[in-house]
Amino acid sequence: MEDKLLESEFLRELGQVSDLRSLQELKAHYLGKKGIITQKLKAIKDVPPEERKEYGQRVNKLKEFIEAKIREKEEEIRAHLLDQELRSGWVDLSVPLEPTLGALHPVEQTLRRILDIFISMGFQVMEGPEIEREDYNFDLLNIPKEHPARDMQDTFYVDKEGYLLRTHTSPVQIRTMLSQKPPIAMVAPGKVYRRDDDPTHSPMFHQVEGLVVDKSVNFKHMKYTIETFLKAFFEKDVPVRFRVSYFPFTEPSAEVDIGCVICGGKGCRVCKESGWLEVMGCGMVHPQVLRNCKIDPDVYQGFAFGMGVERLSMLYFGIDNIKLFYENDLRFLKQFM
Repeated sequence: MEDKLLESEFLRELGQVSDLRSLQELKAHYLGKKGIITQKLKAIKDVPPEERKEYGQRVNKLKEFIEAKIREKEEEIRAHLLDQELRSGWVDLSVPLEPTLGALHPVEQTLRRILDIFISMGFQVMEGPEIEREDYNFDLLNIPKEHPARDMQDTFYVDKEGYLLRTHTSPVQIRTMLSQKPPIAMVAPGKVYRRDDDPTHSPMFHQVEGLVVDKSVNFKHMKYTIETFLKAFFEKDVPVRFRVSYFPFTEPSAEVDIGCVICGGKGCRVCKESGWLEVMGCGMVHPQVLRNCKIDPDVYQGFAFGMGVERLSMLYFGIDNIKLFYENDLRFLKQFM
């Protein structure tokens, strides 16, 4: 009965959707990382063992129904938009086009900007495979077997042999520590993959993670490095604050916020009236991670940080929907030529 009510409510809301942005918001509401269906799947652990099979089948059936209806609605909306575009004007396909120069994609522009700053600070750029071993992606980073990040709703597993699409570029840090002796100062750019899909998240996005390991590294060095980077990136003296947080691979850990670059810290829709925007996570490398990489934590310390390239690009260019980066709309892309 509960599933039927949820199905009816979904269909009612779907009937009110008339554009792609609203459809993405509805999809995130039901299928996103914190969506209704995702929460139901995670709640299977609270169901009595003898009822779990039937419960899982019902929820998966409901999930497949919602996914199918959303795909149908998306096709319907796109067909309508195409029809409107064709009706809006006549195009003579025989007229030769004026040659135009291409330009770097805004995400690529942002990535190069980030790397240029860190290279100028003495960091080495390191890369690694996108199909990664589970131990490099989780185990050696002190992420326990029961951690939610290992859940199938968050991670794309390639096979049952311990390979997956990396969820962060932290495995490159592990590979670097296993292959190089300290001192280490490196940044790892690249694509990462997670089961996210809403206006501010994408199942594929870009990250840059950094790592410094040496004998005298401390939190003050990390704080200075991050503040220097952010002020160089935004080309102004942006306010920066560090909030206590938790990551399995760092201790202590912190989230990094900057004063909202949209409203100047006064409060707006983008910063949810707080005057602050979260831009990255950081922390001192956990001693166990150093041990896992054969580095003595009694001799060496390290700090690490990570940021989403699309996130910084959205803030730098004033973009409010991550989907715009991947729709290949020339009207959008020409703004960055």
